Amino acid sequence: MNAFIEDSIVRHYSLRTLVLGLSLVVSALPARADSITERGKALVEFNCARCHAIGKTDKSNHPDAPAFRTLSKRYPLTDLEEALAEGISTGHPDMPEWVASPDQIDAIIAYIASVQQP
Repeated sequence: MNAFIEDSIVRHYSLRTLVLGLSLVVSALPARADSITERGKALVEFNCARCHAIGKTDKSNHPDAPAFRTLSKRYPLTDLEEALAEGISTGHPDMPEWVASPDQIDAIIAYIASVQQP
């Protein structure tokens, strides 16, 4: 077989594999959740759960990371909007800076509000 044809076939299948792989990744992204609260949960699971307790009963893995269910006891949740938009650069010492989009902020706030303790 001609080397050019073989190279074209390899590129075709490589591109096809790449497109399939990207399709699988995109289908698993948090933005695919059905409701704003579910999208928020997916975002905090992906970005925050390694340190923070994000549910109603779990424990934070990092000693300086507050449980999300108690955040409204510290300050109004709407105060988080600006911090998320500008990038939270404080918090616990190991916290990475992360800037959220307006849609992500709405989803995160909706999820955090849904797990608050009375």
